[in-house]
Formats: sequence, C-alpha cells, structure tokens
Amino acid sequence: MRKIYMFLIFLILFVNGMISQNYPTPLEGDYVIENFKFESGEKLKDLNLHYITLGKITKGKDGKVNNAVLIKHGTTGSGKGFLSPKFAGNLFGPGQLLDANKYFIILTDDIGHGNSSKPSDGLLMDFPKYTYDDMVHANYKLLTEHLNIDHLRLVMGTSMGGMQSWVWGYTYPDFMDAIMPLASLPVEIAGRNRMQRALIVRLIKMDPEWKNGRYSEQPKVGLSGAIGQLMFMVSSPLQWQKSTPTREEAEEMLDKLVDRYLSILDANDMMYAFESSRFYNPATHLSKIKAPLVAINSADDQVNPPELGLMEKEIKKVEKGTYILLPITDETSGHGTHSNPTIWGKYLADLLMISN
Repeated sequence: MRKIYMFLIFLILFVNGMISQNYPTPLEGDYVIENFKFESGEKLKDLNLHYITLGKITKGKDGKVNNAVLIKHGTTGSGKGFLSPKFAGNLFGPGQLLDANKYFIILTDDIGHGNSSKPSDGLLMDFPKYTYDDMVHANYKLLTEHLNIDHLRLVMGTSMGGMQSWVWGYTYPDFMDAIMPLASLPVEIAGRNRMQRALIVRLIKMDPEWKNGRYSEQPKVGLSGAIGQLMFMVSSPLQWQKSTPTREEAEEMLDKLVDRYLSILDANDMMYAFESSRFYNPATHLSKIKAPLVAINSADDQVNPPELGLMEKEIKKVEKGTYILLPITDETSGHGTHSNPTIWGKYLADLLMISN
C-alpha cells in the first residue's frame, strides 16, 4: 500500500513539473578569452565566460555540427535558470522538443551575469562598458574557438536573450538554421522601456551609500528602488491580483520579492546589465536575417506591450519571419511567459519542422 501511495505522489509531482525529466547531466565549464576588445574600445585581459552544456555534439554528412542549440537568458539572469522544472522539464526530456539526448544544448552566462566576468568580480565601475553586440561576439568565440561548434540548429532566447537572438540572426546569418526570440522587440529601446532602465541606474546612483560604485555593502535604499522598477517591468497584473487579493497579501508579497532580489543582486552588476541595451537597435539590419524566425510575445507583457504596434511593422523586414502574439489567459504570466514552453512550445515545434 505504501509503495502505491509513494508512486501516486511521484506521479503528481512529475505531472506538475516538480520533478525534472530524465535528461543528461548538465556539465559546467569556463572559457577565458584573452585581451577581449569591447565595442567601446576598452579591453579586458581575461574575459571569463561560464557555460552549461547538455548532451553530445553530432555532425551531418557535410561535417558540420547539426544539433547544437544556443539558449540565451534575460537581464540579471544566468544560463542555470533554464534548468528549472518549468523550462527544462518541458523541453529537454526524452521525446520532448529539445530532447537533450538528441540535441547539444548550450546555456551561457553572458558578460556581466552569473559566473562570467562582471563588475562585482573586482573592477567595479572600471569594468568595460559592454553591449549586446559584445555579448554576441563573445559567445560566438566561445562556440567556435572552444566548443568547436561551426553551426547552430537553433538560436533562441528570453527577454535580453530574445533581443540577442535578433542580433545573432543578422550578425552571423549563415550560422543557424532557425531563430526564436521570446519576449522582445527588434527596435531601439525607447519610450517607457528606456525610462525604466534609466531609472534603475539613477536610483542606485542617487543613494549616497553607492559611493561611486566603491561600496563595501550594497546600497540598499537605491538598490531597493531599482528592484521596484525591475519588478514592475516583468510583472503580470492578472497573476499578481490572483496571488494577492488582499492588501495584507500584496504587501507581504512585495516585501518577500524585494528581500529576495536584495539577496541575489549587486548594484554595479545591475546597472551595467541594464545599460548594456543602450545601443541595441536591430531595425535597420533585419533584412540580413536568412534563417526562419518565429518571434513570440504575450499580450500581458509590460516590457513589450502589443499596443505599440512595433513588431507588426518590423517583422515584415525578415524574409522568413513570423510573429505570434499570445493572448492573455490564466496561464500567461506577463513578461515571464517567455519561460513557460507549455504555452509556446507548439510554435517551436513548427519552427523546427520548417527549418529541418
């Protein structure tokens, strides 16, 4: 009887994504690029890039790698975030869309993020002022010089990673078979989006405890204000209302979220991460993209609200481009919908089919 009970518990957890699928063990690594030159002209003697891989490389009859998938994370995130039950548990398991027994999955930590080189490692505000182009260029070197990958089956990313997917598409147009940007727009960051990013930086700098970036303890007041901007950028009004239907619950959730972010974020790293988008503007380069591309946004995304009408205009410049706008449902979660493949997985399946 006990065995039956334990099996039922396991089944419930498995169905709800609380137990990971049986995909290959993730392997972590680091690659140091010597004297990396940034778009600003600055150089870093040793740029460390941290990464995670799952699976094994295979090659086609032409000798090129034919199963590599690069997945890019969002601002202040890391590649490790994709190993969550919701994401990896619905994509990387046997028979799933990106089965890691079939594909070679690469999850990188971008410059300034995770375990890759970042300001908080010691250089503080003397760290080079990196951009999205720098991130893409560094990852290209990681793939080609270190992992010996000469072709990608798919480039996809969430939020910042989605924006970098567009950059990959026109910077190295022959390097991939397919592209899927999630929760992004292929235009200059302006309007409210830019204002919120600028406020994140300004709020931190306004705190006297920031000390021009040479603080011994996090500038809590400024960083808390910056965290507030970040929280509302990625929030879902519907889901937050459902989760906190009373004033007490809302304030309790607010305190918990701020405390959680304060425990994991560094002020300088956060400033650099949001400023790295300052020169992003794929709009004039979109016609260079050759690979089939499916861009997916959700209607409740506060970062890329559909009423701007920007994607409908820009996607026409991509020869093989398609735009999917997901409607608001009980399952969508604002900007964070990008990390739920149960919602957009069918579009990934279509993309893999047409680009095969």
